[in-house]
Amino acid sequence: MLGNVMGKDALARTIHARAGGLSLVLDTSSQRIPRIVYWGAELTGETSVTLEALVCASREPLAGNAPDLPAATGIVPLESDGWLGRAGLKGFRSGGVDWSPRFDLVSVETPETDGVKSDGVLECGAGKLIFGLTDERAHLDLRIEVELFPQGLFRTRCRLGNSGDGVYHLQELGIALPLPLTANEVLDMTGRWGKERHPQRQDVQVACRLRESWRGRTGFDAPDMTMVGEKGFSFQSGNIWGLHTAFSGNHRTWVQKLPSGEEIIGGSEALYPGEVSLETGAEYATPYFYALHAVGLDDAANRVQSWMRSRNNHVKTPRPVTINVWEAVYFRHDLPELLALADKAASIGVERYVLDDGWFRGRRDDHQGLGDWYVDEEVWPQGLGPLADYVHSKGMQFGLWFEPEMVSMNSDLARSHPDWVMGARGTDSESLPLEWRHQQVLNISIPEARKYLEDRIVSLVKEYGIDYIKWDHNRDLIDAGNLQQEGRAAVHLQTLSTYKLLDDIRSQCPGLEIESCSSGGGRIDLEILQHTDRVWVSDCIDPVERQEMTRWLAQLLPPELMGTHVASPHSHTTGRWSTMSMRGATALWGHFGIEWDISSADPEEIEELRQWISFYKQQRAFLHSGSLVRCETPDDSLWLQGIVAPDKDRALFQLVTRHRPSISPWGRITFAGLDDKKTYQIRPILIGAAPSGLQMVDWFGAEENFYVSTNQGVIPVDTDLPGITLTGAALRHVGVQTPLMHPDQALLIEISSEN
Repeated sequence: MLGNVMGKDALARTIHARAGGLSLVLDTSSQRIPRIVYWGAELTGETSVTLEALVCASREPLAGNAPDLPAATGIVPLESDGWLGRAGLKGFRSGGVDWSPRFDLVSVETPETDGVKSDGVLECGAGKLIFGLTDERAHLDLRIEVELFPQGLFRTRCRLGNSGDGVYHLQELGIALPLPLTANEVLDMTGRWGKERHPQRQDVQVACRLRESWRGRTGFDAPDMTMVGEKGFSFQSGNIWGLHTAFSGNHRTWVQKLPSGEEIIGGSEALYPGEVSLETGAEYATPYFYALHAVGLDDAANRVQSWMRSRNNHVKTPRPVTINVWEAVYFRHDLPELLALADKAASIGVERYVLDDGWFRGRRDDHQGLGDWYVDEEVWPQGLGPLADYVHSKGMQFGLWFEPEMVSMNSDLARSHPDWVMGARGTDSESLPLEWRHQQVLNISIPEARKYLEDRIVSLVKEYGIDYIKWDHNRDLIDAGNLQQEGRAAVHLQTLSTYKLLDDIRSQCPGLEIESCSSGGGRIDLEILQHTDRVWVSDCIDPVERQEMTRWLAQLLPPELMGTHVASPHSHTTGRWSTMSMRGATALWGHFGIEWDISSADPEEIEELRQWISFYKQQRAFLHSGSLVRCETPDDSLWLQGIVAPDKDRALFQLVTRHRPSISPWGRITFAGLDDKKTYQIRPILIGAAPSGLQMVDWFGAEENFYVSTNQGVIPVDTDLPGITLTGAALRHVGVQTPLMHPDQALLIEISSEN
């Protein structure tokens, strides 16, 4: 909510906004685009005098062969203001004019509460600042929003309007935030299908480190939250500054350092030529860019997770145990078999049953049928009612798979509306884009196409009482143009239309939950999560691979939004065999589910799975509300991570052995995130069969030492181990000896306060 609007004659020269341990100091004294002087640890006790002095102290000296005035690096950096790095605004009118605008600041809208202005200084708390700027010569209006949240992060975006005659052709509009020169190392993510969220580090150099995605979706290789910090920053230490470009289409994020010593982090939507041409009175809005300062990666992750949990549309109910039957039946849809699976799922505690691909007309394989969202009368002569009703009668929710944004050329939809297929040239087979997974992209920026999807999905949801949609998106966008507009590039409109379609469906179907799946983790960003309820982390469910994915996706999402399922013992993507203890412990660290043909599992495996489901249900309220802690370990062959309660009375950690170490035993592990002054009981939790190769250590508190695995297999351990009592300080500084386990194993460790 906004309060006062300051006109040009009453503008504050300095603005200090602070909340949640973060301070933002902005300089508007040039009366051009505001520049951020400082964003970092909260400044307390500042006065109007000291804040003005801080701005003065930040002004750079005039170096040799430089402009007569130091460059004013505004939130939207412009060449006309002396910025000679990547410009924040690129565009022009016919004839190549108005390509270098110069904006004047004309107004500032401030938060309604906590705004105190004195001596040219405005101080405020959480809320939104909106800066109004105009270039009267170029007839362009710019609005810059900066919104600070109580959790200690902020987001910003821009709106550009064309108030003049003629079209303004926008090429790029982005933002940039200044970084201190001590921020000299970058950490971000990359990846590929089945191997998402792989971290990479690089020194900041005098250059522009640009990350772009032209996939038409966020991408397996998206950087997620780009972190720039003090060299060697870790989970618990080091000042870091982060930026996330929240957009599910083409986008950019960059870190640039100039020879002049200026360093920035920036972001923008990546636009194809002609995608945004502003007619008179038209406006373009950038995506949101989320930014934070933190000390250590855990602090950064918990700020984002806390904000995500504070949203009005964040999931409110306990995350139900979910089974997807794809690996059990694939395209072989047989009602008696699916009913038997429902019986078995319900008997072990499953709460949501999802029917995947293959239920709609003509969909007997992946070469046909996409777009024809009618129940296949041959396979389902009575419709989906018999299955949906039976699932509901068992006390489970019923979910259904869709891939609305895609279309098979062998479909009634494509034959009826060939101009609804995205393309840059024409509708004949030789002109269409390259096929990917035997499919093309449906242009839902065409209102009639979007309305068709909305009507079909809503009618099915209401007819069968569908509780959950697995919303898939299985290809990148290539030649993604609008054939109704001579092939004009349309990724920008396609992305916005996806958001609108999701919102329109949800508004008509209260309580419906939607998962964002895109060949696994190909569309995960903070904007798609404003329109959906969880993501599918990856099509690779191998727990060893998933450990890395969820470890790093936690920089962006809390665990309750990550679909983490128990797969079959033999991974379909890697060929690796995994124990139930590894698969169960890995799936525990998210929204627990099953992606396994449980009809083929033996009774012992089913019993173990039932125990993991029971344990997840006991723990999910805690796991989905606590703070993330990732501990430093003596060797990278070990990972130790946990969830700690807000009052620090309780924690659940997971010790993961990734490969054989160069030394044995590993030595001691220490635990972060606890209260030094409290006394804790620490003990292992063994569910079903123990991790392979686990050997007892004294702190387990067993009456005698023994092995819990043999060459013949794992021996179930039914005995609760009491553990020992240590202070939080001892756990942080001294730790406990690491138990021996085979590689690719996970052991749960419970820590509870005795105070």
